[in-house]
Amino acid sequence: MVSHKEFETAGKAPGLQIWRIENMDLKPVPKNLQGNFYTGDAYLLLYTTTAPSYYIHMWLGNECSQDESGAAAIFATQLDDFMGGAPVQFREVQNNESLTFLGYFKSGIKYKQGGIASGFHHVLTNDVDVKRLLHIKGRRAIRATEVEMSWASFNKGDCFIIDLGKDIYQWCGSDCNRFERLRASQLAIDIRDNERNGRAKLQMVEEGAEPVALTDALGPKSNIAPATPDDEEVETSNRKKGSLYMISDVSGSMKTSVVAQTSPFKQEMLSPDECYILDNGIDKNVFVWKGPNANTAERKAAMKTAEQFIKDKNYSSKTQIQVLPAGGETTLFKQFFSDWKDKDQTTGPTKVYTIGRIAHVEQIPFDASTLHGNKAMAAQHNMVDDGCGKVQIWRVEGGDRVPVDPSTYGQFYGGDCYLILYSYRQGSREQHIIYTWQGLKSTQDEVAASAFLTVKLDDSMGGAPVQVRVTQGHEPPHLMSLFKGKPMIIHSGGTSRKDGHTTPGSTRLFHIRESSSRTSRAVEVDPSASNLNTNDVFVLKSPDSLFVWKGIGASDEEMVAAKYVVSVLGGRSTDVAEGKEPAGFWSALGGKKGYQTSSNLQNMVKPPRLFGCSNKTGRLMVEEVPGDFTQSDLATDDVMLLDTWDQIFLWIGKEANEVEKTESPKIAKDYVDSDPSGRHGLPITTIKQGAEPPTFTGWFQAWDPHMWDNDPLECIRARF
Repeated sequence: MVSHKEFETAGKAPGLQIWRIENMDLKPVPKNLQGNFYTGDAYLLLYTTTAPSYYIHMWLGNECSQDESGAAAIFATQLDDFMGGAPVQFREVQNNESLTFLGYFKSGIKYKQGGIASGFHHVLTNDVDVKRLLHIKGRRAIRATEVEMSWASFNKGDCFIIDLGKDIYQWCGSDCNRFERLRASQLAIDIRDNERNGRAKLQMVEEGAEPVALTDALGPKSNIAPATPDDEEVETSNRKKGSLYMISDVSGSMKTSVVAQTSPFKQEMLSPDECYILDNGIDKNVFVWKGPNANTAERKAAMKTAEQFIKDKNYSSKTQIQVLPAGGETTLFKQFFSDWKDKDQTTGPTKVYTIGRIAHVEQIPFDASTLHGNKAMAAQHNMVDDGCGKVQIWRVEGGDRVPVDPSTYGQFYGGDCYLILYSYRQGSREQHIIYTWQGLKSTQDEVAASAFLTVKLDDSMGGAPVQVRVTQGHEPPHLMSLFKGKPMIIHSGGTSRKDGHTTPGSTRLFHIRESSSRTSRAVEVDPSASNLNTNDVFVLKSPDSLFVWKGIGASDEEMVAAKYVVSVLGGRSTDVAEGKEPAGFWSALGGKKGYQTSSNLQNMVKPPRLFGCSNKTGRLMVEEVPGDFTQSDLATDDVMLLDTWDQIFLWIGKEANEVEKTESPKIAKDYVDSDPSGRHGLPITTIKQGAEPPTFTGWFQAWDPHMWDNDPLECIRARF
């Protein structure tokens, strides 16, 4: 194993360490200069989490030499080896960095011209003779690129920073929008505080009102070019399919063979004895997964193999590579698997480490009595309160809404659509949620009418309610809690209209399950033994019998719910324990068949992801917010999409434009439908800035309800 004096301190404390490749050696970059990258150089980065887990990145500038990029690759492999193969490795290319990498530099990345080979050394920070012009791009991932110091570099659509050492000017084009100004200001403050140790003066300049100091530095002002649209189209995250290949070095040279042509994949396709390539090259991503028992040569050559694979496939040289040890899989990789389950990884006998920069989102048990105080719990269990507010339900009929008889509240039929208005108090304010429940057997017209009637109801209440669209079978826990302790019953078809009752099947099977927030629902499924599940309770009604079947892992609450379902169906029931079924039970189900018997893996809370939907460039684009997001990442002039794995929130900023408002629900639907892991039918909740329920705010650390009372731009100006 190769060691290096720089490796001695590597990963000893949480945080970021950066080295620049200088004369084929590693030279540490001082803390206050982290985030500056010379485009002629290569860098090695190590990020250590508190768990600890490790991320190694090699970064290659657009003008860096073959020798330097080669040296960076060798050091990355040696560092990985020195740390026992536990880190995740990334290859980063200028302007195409991974979200993980961008997340380390929340106020932005600065690209500087030059490099070590051309005799450039890192500019001294307190150097007051510096003269440079930075072009700021990006709304979520901020990049500042050094451009030629002349008026010809400017355009009306962006912000620029003119850095004259003692004085730093932020110049805003006349077409530049508020959120981009805010981001550019954060970067300007970062240069002053870190690179100049707080010793420079910041000034904001509007196009057309330039002070003399700028014309002295840049010469007489010429015409400013119009705004340019961003050339790189940003795809809706990684919505394309991937392919899976196995790597083998049987013949002494690395070969790949296809395991699965398109995603979603199954986790068991990854054998611990092999290494694999997951090819998502169409989106400029290639992953290598290292099996824990794969041979050492394959594991060490992982990065090289991926680079060769990119060449063979003629993919862009900007393709990102991630090399992942088993147990260190990133969210981006896991989303290609339909059944990915994390176990708490152990590496070797004693070292247990949990993986991931957000580490594991702490799983919080549900306790209704503390709902109002505990926002993180409210968010995880998706509960605004315990369901004891006021409920009104209408059925969609002939394009109108008709009140449902309150004695049948809680029963929903697959042939219908319903509007459920829930009103509750939060502090002194009355809050409202409209659930739009759409049955799988309802007509297109009814589904369309339900959406239209929801908007009408919302408008009639001044646009204050939160809207939640629910597809049959994907009811959020809060909706299930509205029926005063009774389970929600979902009939697979039929309707609750007086005249419209279709006769239900002669044999019916209801699946009863309690959610993590202690609310239960009974869903009608096909009467077949293959639908049974060892974790739950089932009610089976046939023309001549009525059984309540209790799985080994079922809870007493589920049995109570089953008794209520029996009372709705009518008749006297017989209790049946799993494994002691009478013959009549199996014959009513059409014979004995295999069913789900593995006891439930605890559902992991997956780290949430935040995306912005913006058409500021003329077409609607969706991009992910890098790093650990905060409330200030919610752009008030955009629509934001928050994905918490089992539900999607659309947050509508006060200054979002009409296109963003009307098109974003479509985007949310496409986002779910094209999910590589095959999720579908998730509830989509629409909320408006200033009326956020705790199920949303709980995903943000330290949510501040007064954050937007003052203009964020004014607040940051105050720091100039």
